[in-house]
Amino acid sequence: MLAYHDCFGSEIFGFVDLLTMANQVSRAAGVGAPRFEVSLVSPRRRVTASGDIPLGVGTMGSVDLLVVPGFELAPSQDLDTRLERLSREIDLIRTTANQGIPVASICVGAFLLGEAGLLDDRAVTTAWLFAAALAARYPAARVDSQALLLHDEGITTTAAFSATSDLAMELIREQCGDEVARVTARVTLVHDARTSQAPYIDDTIITAPAERFSDEVKRWLDQRTENTYRLAELATAFHVSTRTMLRRFRAETGETPLGYLQRVRVRKAKALLETTDLRLSEVMSAVGYLDPGTFRRLFTEHTGITPADYRRQFRRANQQPGAGRPPPRLAGGATARRAPAP
Repeated sequence: MLAYHDCFGSEIFGFVDLLTMANQVSRAAGVGAPRFEVSLVSPRRRVTASGDIPLGVGTMGSVDLLVVPGFELAPSQDLDTRLERLSREIDLIRTTANQGIPVASICVGAFLLGEAGLLDDRAVTTAWLFAAALAARYPAARVDSQALLLHDEGITTTAAFSATSDLAMELIREQCGDEVARVTARVTLVHDARTSQAPYIDDTIITAPAERFSDEVKRWLDQRTENTYRLAELATAFHVSTRTMLRRFRAETGETPLGYLQRVRVRKAKALLETTDLRLSEVMSAVGYLDPGTFRRLFTEHTGITPADYRRQFRRANQQPGAGRPPPRLAGGATARRAPAP
């Protein structure tokens, strides 16, 4: 694991601890000696993680994999200055890869790989919030904002923060087999079957330059999400031809009005699935769809999971089925007390 100033210590220690647990599971199952030995390395003598937590580091030795954690980053921060200060770490990453040693990044650690020239002509991912920034900074990279974990010719990149566990579980499965990975996941309460970060994407957080025409079109569509979409009606409302509507909207946003409307509808459906007891048919109707197959297909394309699976995974604790109902009566008239939601 590469340590550097302001890196996320939780990503380092979460990764190390999962490998440690896998070693214990392997030993207990009698499937062989522990497979993993981890060192914390740095080209510097002293390193403090995010929150000014000091880390004990050593020099780079013989390794099979170098893992680069992410760091604290906000969209408004000066990324150029941050990366300039990490020139030693970037040189180490580049040297390691040039020796044929696989390199993996967690979260925005992908930017360090990009500075080292490792993302060009590769399929890569990072935290969805910074995917556009990664694509803009390294245009030769093929950035997938929905992917959870991608391998491409010895370079592995992952999504944000908690993808630490997905990378660790992938390595455990690869080195120790499915059974050790399964038991490790159960013991540590780690999800071992995630395939996409799409369900977590909230495009209301992503800021983009305002464009007067497209913003007006978006507001018009936002107010009519439950209505049937008709391009001719939209164009008439803005006194332009359908061809002009498509051309101007795409020029400013990179998508069609229908594509934008579909994203808004899915976002609204996600909120209803998280916070209400509405039946799926009612959710579908509330966002402008009449055909269950069409709605299910569209929702799954945008989130990577079905509406029913999304509700099971993301239903908020205070909106669980039965919330707000009186507690059941036990035999003898006593009132059962519900355990607090986790």
